[in-house]
Amino acid sequence: MRINFKNLTVQVLIAIVLGIIVGATFPEFGAKLKILADIFIKLIKMLIAPIIFLTVVIGIGSMGDVKKVGKIGGKALIYFEIVSTFALAIGLIVVNIVQPGKGFNTEAANGADVSQYINAAAAEHGLGAFIMQIIPDNVVGALANGELLPVLFSAVLFGLAAAAIGEPAKPVIKFFEQVADIFFKIVNMVMKISPIGAFGAMSYTIGNFGLKSLGNLGFLMLSVYITMFIFIVVIIGFISHYFGFSIFKFIKYIKDEIFIVIGTSSSESALPSMMRKLENYGCSKQVVGLVIPTGYSFNLDGTSIYLSMAAIFIAQAYGVDLDIWHQITLLAILMLTSKGAAGVTGSGFITLAATLAAFPMIPVEGIALLIGVDRFMSEARAVTNLIGNGVATVVVSKMEKEFDTEQEKRALSGQIAQP
Repeated sequence: MRINFKNLTVQVLIAIVLGIIVGATFPEFGAKLKILADIFIKLIKMLIAPIIFLTVVIGIGSMGDVKKVGKIGGKALIYFEIVSTFALAIGLIVVNIVQPGKGFNTEAANGADVSQYINAAAAEHGLGAFIMQIIPDNVVGALANGELLPVLFSAVLFGLAAAAIGEPAKPVIKFFEQVADIFFKIVNMVMKISPIGAFGAMSYTIGNFGLKSLGNLGFLMLSVYITMFIFIVVIIGFISHYFGFSIFKFIKYIKDEIFIVIGTSSSESALPSMMRKLENYGCSKQVVGLVIPTGYSFNLDGTSIYLSMAAIFIAQAYGVDLDIWHQITLLAILMLTSKGAAGVTGSGFITLAATLAAFPMIPVEGIALLIGVDRFMSEARAVTNLIGNGVATVVVSKMEKEFDTEQEKRALSGQIAQP
């Protein structure tokens, strides 16, 4: 079988392997290549806010039925809450069974400075702060700063107003559709350099943290990876089967986006192309525009699994015995703190710090134990988040009868050109 080197998946895979080799062989040089990943991710993040704004406005504005918008959004939020609770619960169950933190040496955390995460957690979490973050000071500022939730909030209001106006607003929606096509064309151009971004990110990760950093916390890493695999195959797989599509075929269909996420360690890096992929898969533009952006703040399944396992791991490492009621309380806290976590590298620590600050039985300085391997687990979090949000979009589309089964067949057979 001949390898097609023009295929994006092949290019990203080669880039990841080369990144590991360069990072392991020339660690100082590899660490400096982070700039390549930063450039790629910054190019993608430059496009995310306007694409989300345009897509949501087009989706709601062209729907013309405000009640239907509320119905889709309500179903999506209920789905998110149920599935992310399952993710938190399965993380707690597995970490209690395998107990990766039991007997762990906590000396590595002594004297470690984790104040940056604690301060960030205090500033960014809490119900009042979360609500205030949703409402932007001004729409232009939110777009300029790439603030996902305020952009989403503004777009929903704009779309609802356009839908309420009706026919006179159609020319505006048509104009936005043309602008969105231009932005997605830019995305296609940027994605061509995704292998370079993946190479830089992997070189930096291996060069900066080293393969040896995986040793001590290898059991925790393995536990997290296995748990996320079980969650995708069993929980998400069951949901997919119930709604009439194969999780394995779906994963194969979005493989390009998965490898980009693995390479860059950020689920945001694949967001624009994922939206187009889902439309090509058969989901309506309206559902994609509402569910995917909302899911990136409210349906982070991978982050939920990681948070529950990391919190109990730290408790086990410090010998803190948590009974069933303590763990139920922790689960309730995690259900709040996990919402709104950014889909970018480093958000896990801030959210974990916020959780432990609200649950003082577990020493917050214990997050220092995870610093060395957090980067290696962030790929699994990001991939799980990506798959979870993709499946959520298909499920809501099917529930709303906004799904084209014939187009799904064409997409899976390769008859539809992909972005």
